[in-house]
Amino acid sequence: MQAIRDAILSGDRTQETYANIEIPGTYRGATVHKDEVGMFEGLATRDKDPRRSLHIDEVPVPELAPGEALVAVMASAINYNTVWTSIFEPVSTFGFLERYGRMSEFSKRHDLPYHVVGSDLAGVILRTGPGVTKWKPGTEVVAHCLSVELEDAEGHNDTMLDPQQRIWGFETNFGGLAELAIVKANQLMPKPGHLTWEEAASPGLVNSTAYRQLVSKNGAAMKLGDRVLIWGASGGLGSYATQMALAGGATPICVVSSPEKAEICRAMGAELIIDRNAEDYRFWNDEGTEQNPREWQRLGKKIRELTGGYDVDIVFEHPGRETFGASVYVARKGGTIVTCASTSGYMHEYDNRYLWMNLKRIVSSHFANYREAWEANELVNRGLIHPTLSKTYTLDEVGQAALDVHQNAHQGKVGVLTLSPEPGLGVTDPEKRAGFESAINRFANQ
Repeated sequence: MQAIRDAILSGDRTQETYANIEIPGTYRGATVHKDEVGMFEGLATRDKDPRRSLHIDEVPVPELAPGEALVAVMASAINYNTVWTSIFEPVSTFGFLERYGRMSEFSKRHDLPYHVVGSDLAGVILRTGPGVTKWKPGTEVVAHCLSVELEDAEGHNDTMLDPQQRIWGFETNFGGLAELAIVKANQLMPKPGHLTWEEAASPGLVNSTAYRQLVSKNGAAMKLGDRVLIWGASGGLGSYATQMALAGGATPICVVSSPEKAEICRAMGAELIIDRNAEDYRFWNDEGTEQNPREWQRLGKKIRELTGGYDVDIVFEHPGRETFGASVYVARKGGTIVTCASTSGYMHEYDNRYLWMNLKRIVSSHFANYREAWEANELVNRGLIHPTLSKTYTLDEVGQAALDVHQNAHQGKVGVLTLSPEPGLGVTDPEKRAGFESAINRFANQ
């Protein structure tokens, strides 16, 4: 592995160099173990500790299939799907791997007693499988996490509708929280040259998710002048939605949970901010069995105070059960509630009268297709959107990194160095970076 690291750190990107590098038989990766799926039985979700379930193991390098690339991972990042994997909620991911393993000889590689996790990466291509023509060894890349087979007609208008659509590193094996990773070639995108490895690794999943959910015609199709309520606006997903609203000429109304997170939104350029803890909204009773519409009304009143009397055109919804009833209520007549993730619970409840009689729409959104992910990455490359990386851990500290996200103790994204020996490496266009330096530092909250 040292020869790979040395070649990358030298700046040499010639195909010949990487073709001559010997690929080791094993690599280090963050894993969960199939025989530990029951380790948290009887514990409340909040008490399940990823530091117990995430391991750093030496695992074999799998065979490269047609259409795939082997990437040396310099940095990765934590997403909420890593938390779900690590606490085995809402289901164990080994069920995904078992089903995938039954598809073909190559997919059988994924059905293992361990799962190498992670749905982000920035690194350098080492090898490509048969049939790959666009990408070459030595190319610096980032990866989005949509894995598709593209054998079904349903997926060819929008690959997110492919019956075999999966999230790499969550529903497949050989993910990005590792020294090496295997991705399909149609997951690859150019690494922005003005970013460090850890900065480049952090936007992939959340930036693409926010782009489809808020900007794309497949999501809310946000337009100039829209008022957008963004839950968790300083977090890994919401911070990108906030930036897109500002860059697209919309007005974000940012919902956060502390004065510190409110300051992060102000640093991004947002002016209308609601601290939900300071307002002490109680959308549910203490037992979590019944909602309080008066609290929805109180939130709506607060929004109108900030906007000069207007309700929001779009609600960017991802907490799920805890907030969904309020989200449906506060959207304007004819407005849109666009939803993904449901980090506080999947069983949503809302009063349908406020949807049905006011002609509102609920739009579902899940990650992004390749075109949407590419466009979202290009926004980063052009400096219209910046990484919101707040803290970076080493691979050996991945359990603590996942715990931060699980406990909502993070701001923006949490990065993980894999082959990169220290933060700050990987910038290949310092002149371009100089033009964005102040914004990069501001958005990173470091």
